[in-house]
Order: sequence, then structure tokens, then C-alpha cells
Amino acid sequence: MAQRLYLDHAATTPMLLDAREAMRAAIALWANPSSPHAEGRAARAALEGARKRVAAALDWPGELLFTSGATEAIRIALTRARCDAVIVSAVEHEAVHRAAPDAFFLPVQPDGTVAAHALEGRLGALGAERPLVAVQAVNNETGVRQPLDELAAVVRKAGGLLFADCAQSAGKLPLPDADLIAVSAHKLGGPPGVGALLVRDLGVLVASGGQEKGYRPGTENLPGAVAMATALEAGRGWVERAGDLRAHLDGAIEAAGGEIVARKAARLATIGSYRMPGVAASAQLIQLDLAGIAVSAGSACSSGTLKPSHVLAAMSLPEPHAREVIRVSFGPETARADIYRFVEAWKRIADGARARAA
Repeated sequence: MAQRLYLDHAATTPMLLDAREAMRAAIALWANPSSPHAEGRAARAALEGARKRVAAALDWPGELLFTSGATEAIRIALTRARCDAVIVSAVEHEAVHRAAPDAFFLPVQPDGTVAAHALEGRLGALGAERPLVAVQAVNNETGVRQPLDELAAVVRKAGGLLFADCAQSAGKLPLPDADLIAVSAHKLGGPPGVGALLVRDLGVLVASGGQEKGYRPGTENLPGAVAMATALEAGRGWVERAGDLRAHLDGAIEAAGGEIVARKAARLATIGSYRMPGVAASAQLIQLDLAGIAVSAGSACSSGTLKPSHVLAAMSLPEPHAREVIRVSFGPETARADIYRFVEAWKRIADGARARAA
């Protein structure tokens, strides 16, 4: 039996070997970083060392608060920022929409991007003195990259704050010019259960007391923080190689009669979103899984229900078409042979569906 092929790295990337070893060593030496004794002080020193390493790897000059992951970082940013209104793009991760249920929605264009003029119009109509605008760097379902540099200028002109969910892009792309940024370790080869909120100026957040400079109560996950730093330091050179793999996959899918979601938009090289006309995503997932290939449909946080994607709906993709879309995502060890294997399986499914419909 062929070895299983994992192409769902946008959901989570298996921990890198170096990160696993670093975490194992940190567990062996771990103590509560808030304890005053020698063991606690040593743990504190290791934690602060990890903080500096993560910031350096991300080239972040501001503050860094460790969290339990991107979801917690998102909630802190959206519920504790000093602002008088919140605007979120229609294609944000569901964690953003849950954290800001009363936010004003910002529509996207058919390619999934936010237009600067649309943001200007929304800000002008809202008239808030200090709005918080949440726009992700990269969409987790389609890989579409938002024009954050352009949008940041619009937000600054309005006197607002920009929050960017960089769970998919951190460690793969340079960070955007944002006031608040959420990152996640397990999306880049680190462990689950740890992430960070990057803050340009802590004064924009309401403190909560406890650890992390008073902005996040709870004992810090030192082993996770050390492993996260190690994963980031492994570098992003493999992402350039992923661009060649994704271009090859795009071409093969189109040649086989498939469609690429947001074909003309700028997209992260590690994520591809594909429609197989006439075949439900659920059927594709089952058949690919039986062929030993792991992919997903939509966000991993909601794909268990296979409900219609709010991202594809916001992009004006008809629901019957949206239900035929799957996501393929690459990791550091994905190779050209893996793409060949996936394309062969995809073609078998598509050919079988066409034969039954004939």
C-alpha cells in the first residue's frame, strides 16, 4: 500500500524535527516562568529568549505577547483594542467573525480581495474617530493575498488601527504594516497550542492583568514558545519551491477540466482552491482519502460539517459551484511527485464522474 500523502498543511503542518527536539528539551527543563526560585528564573530567561527569537525571525520591532494560538490572539485584538468601531472583511476566518459578532462587514471583490475604495467608503460612512479594521493577510481557504500595504494607508488616513490575521502567512511572507497581528505556531511547523499577538504599541490594548505584561493571564507555554521560535528559524526557503509546485498543479487542474478559484488574484504559493464541476467536495474528499490523500474543503475549523463556505459566498461564487471546491495546501516536504500523484487521483475522480453522466 502506498504511503499516505498529506496535502492539508493550511489546516496544520506537522511539527518540524528541529521544533520537536527543541520542545522535548524545553519540557525536560520546564518550570513555571512566574516562580521566584532558581528554576522559575531559568524558565523566565528561556521564555524571554524565545520571545526575542520569534520577534527576530518575523522581523517584528514591536511587542510580542504569547497566546494559546491565533484564535486567542484574534479575540484579544478584537475585544480589547481601544477603538470605537470594528470593521471586518467578509472573508475573514470564522474566529474573527465570532470575536466581533457586531462588527461592520466589508465586502470583497469577486477575486476575494478588499478594494481600497470600498474600505474608504465604509470608513467614511461610519465616521468613527478610531476604527479598528480587520483584514487577513492570506485567506485560509483560497490563498488569496490581500493588498494590505494599500489598505494600511487608508486606515492610517482615517486615524484607525489595522489588525491582520497572519496565521497562514507568518513565516512565509514578510509581515504587513499593521498595528496588531495574530500568528500561529502550528501553521508553520511548530506545535499546536501556542501563537502570538504582535502589538506595535501596547497602549492600544486594555490590560487584563496576569502574565504577558498584564495582557494575557495564565501560565505561559514555555516549551511551545521555544519550539515555535525554532520552527520559525528553520526559514522560508521552501515557500519559493512551493510556487513552482502550485503553478504545475494549477496547470494540470485546468488541463483536466477543473477550475481554479481566484485564478487571477495574487495567492500564497502554498494554497490552491479547486473546483471539480459536477462532483461534490464531500465525494472528492472521500475518494481522495480512500486513495491515501488528505486534503480539505474550506476551513479545517468548519470542514467537519461541510457547510457552504462563507468565503466563497462572499466572492459571489454560486452555491452549487462552491460545494464542488476543495483546498490543496503544501508543506516543507511536499515534492513534485506528490503533485503528480494528486493530479492522477483527481483525474480519475473527474473522469469517472463524466463517464457516469454520459
